[in-house]
Amino acid sequence: MSGSDRPVLVAGGTGFVGRRLVKELAAAGHDVRVMTRKPQRHHGPGTAVHGDVGLPGSLAEALRGCTAAYYLVHSLDSTDFESRDAAAATAFGKAAAAEAVEQIVYLGGLGDDQDDLSAHLRSRRQVEGLLAEAGAPVTVLRAGIVVGHGGISWEITRQLVEHLPAMITPRWVRTRTQPIAVGDVVRYLVGVLGHPDAAGRTFEIGGPDVLEYRQMLQRVAAVEGRRLPILPVPLLTPALSSRWLSFVTDVDTRAGRNLVDSMVNEVVVREHTIRDVVPFETMGYDDAVRVALAERAAERAAER
Repeated sequence: MSGSDRPVLVAGGTGFVGRRLVKELAAAGHDVRVMTRKPQRHHGPGTAVHGDVGLPGSLAEALRGCTAAYYLVHSLDSTDFESRDAAAATAFGKAAAAEAVEQIVYLGGLGDDQDDLSAHLRSRRQVEGLLAEAGAPVTVLRAGIVVGHGGISWEITRQLVEHLPAMITPRWVRTRTQPIAVGDVVRYLVGVLGHPDAAGRTFEIGGPDVLEYRQMLQRVAAVEGRRLPILPVPLLTPALSSRWLSFVTDVDTRAGRNLVDSMVNEVVVREHTIRDVVPFETMGYDDAVRVALAERAAERAAER
């Protein structure tokens, strides 16, 4: 790919993954544009530009002159997130193609296409196709649970462990997943930018540990020096689980419900070609947990 001196746009650059990505891209010397609905509120690295994936007319100016664009946007906190995300991806893909963007990088979700995927994971798959429909080359990185301070999935895990002495849980706590540290996600996102072997390809990314959800919860408890007895109950449905979640965590109820619905699907890396494109050793789950807890502690200390 050419044009490495041209700007790189990050849609969703103020979010959990996006703000970390912007920082790393800027540190690597890239000219970064942070697309946001309220550019006046952005005070981090990069140049804030106005853009809203829900308003197609706002996208052309944000994308103009860019060599690549990251798409880190979703509407999980909306009841109609599937239709909203489909419309937004279609609009962004068309605008990127019209502005001759050479690469869109999208962070999607793991999951076996032959499985009965949840609405959340089906939507992620649909977005992959819609971004590419107008012709801009798309690089997809599919991930499971991303471990890092401020991430919704991580916050559910941390708060359940810290707020409950024991848990009565649904059967999906036996579902396997392959969590990945947010720092490693960012490293992959940066690594595929402009890489000649990444254009138009889909990769699966994960950390070194394949764990059941119950193991993830218990290992967080162990890192924090506590025990967490878990008793699975077959009749605790995802709907009841999400209501239970709203009582013991402060995670947005709709977003939490959509994520809980996905926990019946195994999300494990099946192909490892990303290692040939961006080779490095990913962080283990326990270390990722320690980093996330340390970030939270540092943020709380700074607020005092």
